[in-house]
Amino acid sequence: MSRRYVLAPQAALDLVDIWRYIRQDRGVAMADRVESVIRNKIRFLASHPGVGHLRRDLTDLPVKFFTVYSFLIVYRAETAPLQVVSIIHAHRDVKAVLEDRM
Repeated sequence: MSRRYVLAPQAALDLVDIWRYIRQDRGVAMADRVESVIRNKIRFLASHPGVGHLRRDLTDLPVKFFTVYSFLIVYRAETAPLQVVSIIHAHRDVKAVLEDRM
């Protein structure tokens, strides 16, 4: 049985921004493919929320992290449906981004 998920408003904006950036740099087909892979991994996480990792070096909040390409999916594993908080490029200052958002 698969669990559902929801994207927090900021996570939805993150996904749009990722798609737009990749579209500009690599084209629509690549942007669509990356978005599809990210969404598939989120569906996987909804069914298997324990697979991510806590990152106490980044936040003390009860969120887990899962890497897809060079992006970190930040999610609340204990919520039903699973809540995706952010989707952040790993080269950003993830700690600062999370402090601003949460």
